[in-house]
Amino acid sequence: MLTRIRPLLLPVGLVVLALTIFNLRISREMVDFEVYRTAGSRAVAAQPLYQVSDGHYTFKYLPTFAVAMAPMAVLGHDAARVTWFALSCAFLVILLRWSAVILPARRWSIRTLIIVALVLLAKFYAHELTLGQSNLLLAVLLMAGLGALQIDSPKLAAVCVGLAIFVKPYALILLPWLVMSHGVVVGVIGVVTILIGLLLPVVLYGWAGNLEQLAGWWHIVSSSTAPNLIGADNISLAAMWAKWIGPGPLAAGLAVATILLLLAVAAAVWMQRRGLDEPDYLEFSLLLLLIPLISPQGWDYVLVLATPAVMLIADRWRELRTPWRWASGTALVLMGFSLFDLMGRAAYGRFMALSLITVCAIVIAATLAQIRLRRLA
Repeated sequence: MLTRIRPLLLPVGLVVLALTIFNLRISREMVDFEVYRTAGSRAVAAQPLYQVSDGHYTFKYLPTFAVAMAPMAVLGHDAARVTWFALSCAFLVILLRWSAVILPARRWSIRTLIIVALVLLAKFYAHELTLGQSNLLLAVLLMAGLGALQIDSPKLAAVCVGLAIFVKPYALILLPWLVMSHGVVVGVIGVVTILIGLLLPVVLYGWAGNLEQLAGWWHIVSSSTAPNLIGADNISLAAMWAKWIGPGPLAAGLAVATILLLLAVAAAVWMQRRGLDEPDYLEFSLLLLLIPLISPQGWDYVLVLATPAVMLIADRWRELRTPWRWASGTALVLMGFSLFDLMGRAAYGRFMALSLITVCAIVIAATLAQIRLRRLA
C-alpha cells in the first residue's frame, strides 16, 4: 500500500504547501493579476483598456491579452484568484520539468537540475507568484516552442512564439532567431500568428475600436518607460546605466550600445552552431535570459525565464575552466540569494541600486557563450 501511494506524496505535499502559502499570504497580494482581471472585464464591455487614471497599475499589455483574460473577469473575485494561482503553480512545474527533460546530452538527473533551479531562482518564482504575474505562462509557451523544435516541428514553434508575444511583446526577440535557424517559412507563420492575434479584439471593439486600443497601448508603454528606470527591481540595461550615471541621453546611448553588444554575442553564438547535434537549447536559453535585460521594463521576477540557462550552466559547470566556474557560480549565488530578509535593508538597497543582479545576468550570458565556444552545448 505504501509503495503505491509513495509517488503521490511529493505532488500532494506541494499542493498542500501551495494552498497554505496562498491562504496565508498570496491571497492578499496578486496586484498584477488584478490589473489583468480589470482589463478582462473592460474587454468584455468593450471599454478602453488603457486609462491614465489607473496610475502605476495601468494595463501595459496588448489588447489580445485582455481578451484572453476575459474568463477571469467572469469568475468571482476569489475564484479568479485561486484559479490564476493554481494555473501559475502548474506553469512553474511545467517550466521546471520541461527545462530539465529537453536539455540535450544531460549530465545530471532531472531531479537534481530541478532542485538546483528551485534553490537558485526561488526568489524570482516567489515574487512572480505573489504578484500574480504572467511570466510563467510566457515561459511555458516559449518552452513549448523549443520542445516543438526538438521534435522537428518548427512551424508549431513559430505559432508558440507568436502566441507568447501577446503575453509579453518582448518575446519577439525569438522570431528573427527562428527565421535564421529554421527558414523564412517559419518566420512567415510566426508573423501570420501575430497578425491574427492583433485582429482578435475586433470581435469586441470593431475595426476602429481595435486600432484605438493598439494606439493606446503604444502610448502607455512608451510614456511609462522612463519613470520606471530607477525602480529598485528594474534590472534592465537601461535601468543599470540610469542608476549608475543618472537618466539621460548618455545613459540611453550606453544602454543601446550594451544591448547591441549582447545581441552581437548572441549572433556569434549562433554562428558557432555548425557541427552540433542540438544547438537550439543553448541559443534559446540565451535569448530568454536577454529578455529582461533588453526590455526597459525588465523587472527582476522576469528572470524566471532564466530557468533553462541556469539548468544548462549547472549541468555543464564541472566541464568549464576554473575561472568560469568561479564567475558563473558567484553570479548565480549572488543573483539567487540577494534577499531583503537575508541582507538587511541597507545592504539590499545598495545591492539593487548598483544593479548587481543585472551584472550577474550578464556574467551568466557570457558563461553560455563560453559553453558554446567549448562546444559543450
